[in-house]
Amino acid sequence: MASMPRKAEPGKRPARGKRNETPLQESLIPEAALIDARTLFPDLQPSLVAGIDEAGRGCLAGPVVAAAVILPAGVTIAGLADSKIVPPSRRDGLAAEIGAVALAWGLGVVWPPEIDRVNILQATLKAMCHAASVLKARPAGLLIDGNQAIPEAFFRARGWARPPEQRTVVDGDARVPVISAASILAKTFRDALMIKLDRRYPAYGFARHKGYGSREHLEALAAVGPCPLHRKTFRGVVGAPVPERRQGSLV
Repeated sequence: MASMPRKAEPGKRPARGKRNETPLQESLIPEAALIDARTLFPDLQPSLVAGIDEAGRGCLAGPVVAAAVILPAGVTIAGLADSKIVPPSRRDGLAAEIGAVALAWGLGVVWPPEIDRVNILQATLKAMCHAASVLKARPAGLLIDGNQAIPEAFFRARGWARPPEQRTVVDGDARVPVISAASILAKTFRDALMIKLDRRYPAYGFARHKGYGSREHLEALAAVGPCPLHRKTFRGVVGAPVPERRQGSLV
């Protein structure tokens, strides 16, 4: 399993960023908007339900990464939210706390050659299936951000005797805490990976934009062309534009 941010030491709370940062659960995600995972799987214990989310689906370069997380019943991690709206300083602290308290977590990574071969939607679902499959205890239920369930054939190919039940939740990364936890782990792992890959391919600025289509990134592509980390079938990377329908969407 790939390395994760350092876990919190027993008895110590991970760093949570600057003191003047407003608690996200209070300011951006009212408690009334949160969904208790138990209402989505009333017949399953929380220890049998994993939240799943991805990071990097819309990037022009780098892998798509999925994370699966199982949290103990009744655990509350203050500040959990969609990783895209959590400041980096807080994401790292949250990732450490999630890793320390989670009953299990796993990662799935699909690289650009496979993304180009099967399209980004299928690659994302494969990454999600892998993340669920490497959990130390296989879950009976999955809560997935978006509106696309993982095809049962993916689970059978990974040796599942019985594929898990699935519930998809649009905006689940902002509404279901266990999905938010998966969002945080996927984002922090992928960002750290892109910073490392920036040292191998320094011409593109991966450490700053993480592979997204920023102006800096597009200008670098125009100047030096793509590298092996680029998704060749994505619009703006190389050649003629690729119709969006070829890539698919999770929402």
